[in-house]
Amino acid sequence: MKWSEISIHTTAEATEAVSSLLYEMGANGVVIEDPEVLYREWDTPFGEIYQLSPDDFPAEGVFVKAYLPVDSSELIDVVEELKEQLAQLTEYGLDIGKAAIAVNDVHEDEWAHAWKKYYKPVHVSDNMTIKPVWEEYEPRHPAEIIIEMDPGMAFGTGTHPTTILCLRALEKHLAKGDRVYDVGTGTAILSIAAIKLGAKEVLAMDLDEVAVRSAQANTELNGVHEHIVVRQNNLLDGIEEQVEVIVANILAEVILRFTDDVFRLLLPGGTFIASGIIAAREADVKAALVASGLEIVETIFIDDWVAITAKKR
Repeated sequence: MKWSEISIHTTAEATEAVSSLLYEMGANGVVIEDPEVLYREWDTPFGEIYQLSPDDFPAEGVFVKAYLPVDSSELIDVVEELKEQLAQLTEYGLDIGKAAIAVNDVHEDEWAHAWKKYYKPVHVSDNMTIKPVWEEYEPRHPAEIIIEMDPGMAFGTGTHPTTILCLRALEKHLAKGDRVYDVGTGTAILSIAAIKLGAKEVLAMDLDEVAVRSAQANTELNGVHEHIVVRQNNLLDGIEEQVEVIVANILAEVILRFTDDVFRLLLPGGTFIASGIIAAREADVKAALVASGLEIVETIFIDDWVAITAKKR
């Protein structure tokens, strides 16, 4: 089958926002080509990415690529709308760089499987590893938590720094028996990790239908689907029951919209873990959390990405 590849030349800062736009416009898959990973020096072996070739990455900036059926009669309209949406991102203070759009025809087997060679088991910590379903892996010790992932045509392999930050925060702050809301779940990797870390139940929410299907498939792959409800939902709209933990790996601009809901839906002593935050927006997010009544208890970093943990006292 032929597909149309829409490639956007943007900045690392705008990667998450551009990816979200593409999904909102009907993309069934996103590939991110960021040359930064080629030269990153990790302070620990956790989160290491393997077997990368400079030939597959732009000289500067980031390529965000999405795929649509080539015979889509709406392709031209989608590209025009995308141009308008990209222009609007600057209103949020994002540097979108060149934001140049290119469209190419590709065969499905050129992208749906070739990228898998870059996706290897990732050690999040001493006790947690993300493993693609097609890779063999021998646990380092009997208690190691293994999260099986098959991203398929949905964004999120679990190797992005924001995901790794969230997983580390969950490992540190989640208590056995906690109930969790996972806002913007994507492939449900955080929900799966929460259950394997001892959470009682998770409500995983995402506005995108593709993400919801991917999340459901991955919960079944990991054998935790009986403890995770996946729902199409806009942030925390319509949610009323209080829980012990809320986690959100999404844009800072989005987090700022629902900090009051986070406070409302956390039990006293409850924990909010937020990532997807570029370092330049750290202060904004912290200010919003404090204004909503939460107390900042921890901030962790990988490069220019931040995860913030806050408590409701």
